[in-house]
Amino acid sequence: MTSQTTVDTTGPGDKAPAAPSEATPAAGLRGHPWLTLLTVAVGVMMVALDGTIVAIANPAIRDDLHATFADVQWITNAYFLALAVTLITAGKLGDRFGHRQTFLIGVTGFAAASGAIGLSHSIAAVVTFRVFQGLFGALLMPAALGLLRATFPAEKLNMAIGIWGMVIGASTAGGPILGGVLVQHVNWQSVFFINVPVGVLALVLGALILLDHRAKNAPRSFDLPGIVLLSGAMFCLVWALIKAPTWGWGDGMTWAFLAASVLLFGLFAFWETKVAEPLIPLGLFRSVPLSAGVVLMVLMAIAFMGGLFFVTFYLQKVHGMSPVDAGLHLLPLTGMMIVGSPLAGAAITGLGPRIPLAGGMAVTAVAMYGMSTLEAGTGSAVMSIWFALLGLGLAPVMVGATEVIVGNAPMELSGVAGGLQQAAMQIGGSLGTAVLGAVMASKVDSDLPGNWTGAGLPKLTPAQLDQASEAVQVGVAPVPQGTPEPIAAKITQVAHDTFISGMSLASLVAAGVAAVAVLVALLTKRGANAEAGAGVGHI
Repeated sequence: MTSQTTVDTTGPGDKAPAAPSEATPAAGLRGHPWLTLLTVAVGVMMVALDGTIVAIANPAIRDDLHATFADVQWITNAYFLALAVTLITAGKLGDRFGHRQTFLIGVTGFAAASGAIGLSHSIAAVVTFRVFQGLFGALLMPAALGLLRATFPAEKLNMAIGIWGMVIGASTAGGPILGGVLVQHVNWQSVFFINVPVGVLALVLGALILLDHRAKNAPRSFDLPGIVLLSGAMFCLVWALIKAPTWGWGDGMTWAFLAASVLLFGLFAFWETKVAEPLIPLGLFRSVPLSAGVVLMVLMAIAFMGGLFFVTFYLQKVHGMSPVDAGLHLLPLTGMMIVGSPLAGAAITGLGPRIPLAGGMAVTAVAMYGMSTLEAGTGSAVMSIWFALLGLGLAPVMVGATEVIVGNAPMELSGVAGGLQQAAMQIGGSLGTAVLGAVMASKVDSDLPGNWTGAGLPKLTPAQLDQASEAVQVGVAPVPQGTPEPIAAKITQVAHDTFISGMSLASLVAAGVAAVAVLVALLTKRGANAEAGAGVGHI
C-alpha cells in the first residue's frame, strides 16, 4: 500500500503544518536517507560524467571513425539536446509512475546505451546511441532529486541536495581526467564501457534501497504537442548554428532554420498557455529570481561547456599532449570545483545566493578572458591559473542553482522546477558548443587564407582550403604525406596560430557571456520555499 507524498497548499495567511523532523523509519536498508543519497549519486554521476568525459575522447573518436568537425560537435550536442528536451517530461513521468521506477529504468537504459556506443563502428551509430544516453539520463536525473526530497527530513534536505550538486559538479569537472586515462591506456570505447559496471551497481543498490514515492496530485496526461514543439525548436536552432559555417551566415538555409526555431518557440509558448497540464508551466516565470536562475544556468553552461570543447583540442593537438596529460592539466579546474563547492555552499547559506553567484560568474569571466590569451608556447603554470579560476568561479553556480530555481517555485511545482534547472544547464551546454563552434569556424575561415599566403605556402584550391580549414578548427595541421620538413613546419605553425586565434575569439565571447551572467545573478535571491522540507511516503 502506498502512502502518498503531500505538498503544502496553504496560503500566505494560513498556518502551514510543521514539516516532519525526521523521515519515516524504514525497515532495514530500504528507504535509508543516506543510502538513498549514495544510490542516486552513483546514477547521477554517470550522467554528469558523460557530459564532459567525451570531450577528452573527441580527438580519438574523430581520428578512428574519420569524423568531420560537425560530427564531433554532434557527439556532444546529441547527448545534451536529448537530455535537455526530455528532462521536464521525465520529471512528470516520475511524478506519475513513481521516482523509483523511472530511476531504475533510466540507469538500465543509460548503461545499455553506453555499451552500445562502445561497440559502434561508425559515427552515425555513436551519435544515435548518444541520443539514447540522453533520453535515459533524463529519466534518472529528476527522479534522483525527487527521491531525495521525499526521503530526507526537512532539516537535512538542503545538505543532501548540496552533496547531490557537488557530485554533479565534481563529475562534470572530473570527466576529462578520467577520460584521459582511459583513452591513453585503453581506448576511446572504454570511456563508454565503464558505465556498464557502474550502471549495474546503481541498479543493484536501487533495487535494494530505494522506496517509491508518489505525488498526491500526480499528472494524468502528458503534453505531447509541447514536447514536439520544444524539440523541433531546439533542433532547428542548433542545426542552424552548426551548419552556418558551411552554408554561410547569409545563406537562405541558415536563416530558414533560425526562423523555424523562432516560430516553433513562439508556438510552444502559445500552446503552453492553452494546455491543461503543460510541459513547462509558464506561470513559473512570473518569479523574477526563478527566471534569473534559469537564465544564469544557461549562460554558465554556454561559457563552461563551449570553452571546454576547444581546450581539449588545444592541449592535445597544439601542445601535443597525451590524453592523460591533457586531463591532468585540467586537474586545477576539477580540484577547485571540488574544494569550492562546500565553500560556496557555506557562503550561499550565510549570505544568500546573490553575492556568491555574481562573484562566481565574475571570476568565470576573468578566467575565460585569461584563456583567450593562451598561445602555442604558454606554459603549464599559466594555464593552471586560468583553469583553477574557472573551477572556482563555476562552483557557486553549480551548488546554488537548486536553491535559486526550486526555492523560488511553488511547492506543488518544485519537481518541474528541478527538471527545469537541469534542462537549462544541458541546453546551455549544447548551445555553448554550437555557438562557440560557429565562432571558431568563422574565424578560421576568415584568417586561414591570409595566414597561409603570408607564410609563402603553395596556393590551395577552394576544395583544399575547405579541407584545411576543417582540420585547423580542431587544431590539426593539414600536412600531406611526404611534405618536406621545412614546409611541414610552416604548415603546422600556420595551423596552430590560426586555431589559437579562433579559440581566443571563442574564449572572449564566452567571457562576455559570463559578464552578462553577473548582471543576471544580481536578480537572484533565496526563495520562500528554500527551507521547506518534503513529505515522506513509502511503499
